[in-house]
Amino acid sequence: MKIAILSCFYPYRGGISQFNACLYQELSKHHIVKAFNFKRQYPEFLFPGKTQYVTPDDEAVPVESTFLLDTADPFSYVSTYKAIREWEPDVLIVRYWMSYFGPSLGYVTRKMKKHCKVISILDNVIPHEPRFFDTPLTKYFLKGSSGSVTLCEAVSKDLLRLKPDARYTVIQHPLYSHFGQKMDRSEAERILNLEPGKKNLLFFGLIRAYKGLDILLEAFGGLSDDYQLIIAGEPYGSFERYQEIIDRLPGKDRIRMELKYIKDSEVSIYFSAADLAVLPYRSATQSGISSVSYHFEVPMIVTAVGGLKETIGDRGTGIAASECTPDAIRKEIIGYFSTPGMKEKCINCIRQEKERLSWHAFADKLTEFIETLE
Repeated sequence: MKIAILSCFYPYRGGISQFNACLYQELSKHHIVKAFNFKRQYPEFLFPGKTQYVTPDDEAVPVESTFLLDTADPFSYVSTYKAIREWEPDVLIVRYWMSYFGPSLGYVTRKMKKHCKVISILDNVIPHEPRFFDTPLTKYFLKGSSGSVTLCEAVSKDLLRLKPDARYTVIQHPLYSHFGQKMDRSEAERILNLEPGKKNLLFFGLIRAYKGLDILLEAFGGLSDDYQLIIAGEPYGSFERYQEIIDRLPGKDRIRMELKYIKDSEVSIYFSAADLAVLPYRSATQSGISSVSYHFEVPMIVTAVGGLKETIGDRGTGIAASECTPDAIRKEIIGYFSTPGMKEKCINCIRQEKERLSWHAFADKLTEFIETLE
């Protein structure tokens, strides 16, 4: 098949770009694949982080791509459609994770649907931080899809609410494997300036309101001196509200913060030092952080929201708290460390998931689904 992928690729950074690069590489083993990239993904004033792009010391996977789509320039929508149409793909694959992309991607997919199959890979249908315009823009986009791939059942339910007749399949998020091997724990603790012999909790990834770092901080405040907390990730917006909580915690000297985008070569340091990753999300679909945890065989405490219970708690790779509260998170953290055999049980389940969630398996299921569509 000739497969076109329209989404963000190198030099854009982050989980979406990493996912696309891995998918591109896997599909290219058996198909002719071409990457069509954003010329401008977001206007700078709309981007909450420090930069959208890889920096010279990042290790992002370079993918050769054609830079076409400017989300803020409707004239580029037309030129993007024409360029993809002229390449004559059998399939166009588009990633969708935010309604801001509805107009630009929706224009291209609705036009291309007349000429080839269009597959939308949906990270979210309803964003974690919803706005009044999400539903109409997402409905506009979805009309251009021949079929959709969701990464968990929670997103499928959102999809069917907006498009009851949608053709879709669920394929769980594959595991990232480009972060290298786990390093010696004592060396990781030395690099991070952590006290040896403690129970190390890790909050990793972009810091956004829906991810519940404040919930974890309040939970951590009630834990004993046996625990340390590592916070590693770039804040999207002000960190002030979290700092205010930290300043009043009795155990604030046991919190290690690295408030920046963590480049790929550094990821192993944080997961090698961690006993447990904590994802105290207020809302969620799936999480790319969980696939990194799987890679490094670090069990997780999550909240039972979105697809987290389905993909982690029900799989035995971690524990899903019954409520999104500090008390519930604290209870499960203490329970994990105090239950004999819990660590070994979770790690065994993670190893089983690692065999199931390969990029090869994801690409095979994706192409099988494509072949079922008219």
